[in-house]
Amino acid sequence: MVIFAFDTQQAFAMLQSRVHEFWARFFASSMKDDMRYTPSDCFETFPFPAGWETNAALEAAGREYYEFRAALMVRNNEGLTKTYNRFHDPQERSPDIQTLRELHARMDAAGLAAYGWTDLPTACDFILDYEEDEAEEPTGRKRKKPWRYRWPDEIRDEVLARLLKLNAERAQEEKLAGLAAAAAAQPKPAKKRAKAPAPSGKTQLGLGLPTPAANEPQL
Repeated sequence: MVIFAFDTQQAFAMLQSRVHEFWARFFASSMKDDMRYTPSDCFETFPFPAGWETNAALEAAGREYYEFRAALMVRNNEGLTKTYNRFHDPQERSPDIQTLRELHARMDAAGLAAYGWTDLPTACDFILDYEEDEAEEPTGRKRKKPWRYRWPDEIRDEVLARLLKLNAERAQEEKLAGLAAAAAAQPKPAKKRAKAPAPSGKTQLGLGLPTPAANEPQL
């Protein structure tokens, strides 16, 4: 179990959005046919958009989606698994599930806008996660196909490409910042004191008086 210790709707919106979902699916390992979310690979590497913690549009979209989903589960007496099985079912046409899909699209749009990627569409389609034979369960029923209501592959790939580029840019910035901090922390070499010039034999040091001859009386 992975717990995200956030209490903001901005965090919920970003982590629930398809932006983070596809990043996680790209880097996650697997267990049988299921995704295995590992924080070190999926979360710690994820480049959140700048200023996301105070993004008002993210907060509003996340709150609307969360509250509607919570009320829907209570009303139907169904948990997350059953709710999302219906969410991804091409045959599901109930108004509540349709609304949940629309609210998810708004949340995705807010997430993309936080990056400044407003040129990308958020329309989804029912796409098979993978192809499989028409096998039957031990009970004799046909196995349910792995449909997922998601972005088309070209949009998914474009988002991943932009996230990877952003991640590389931030890694380079962190590297340069680390080098600069290390250089600033190095002790500066002590300045060498200039040597006083040797007496020339013509003047008294510091007085500017003529040097007396050997047979003249000394003052």
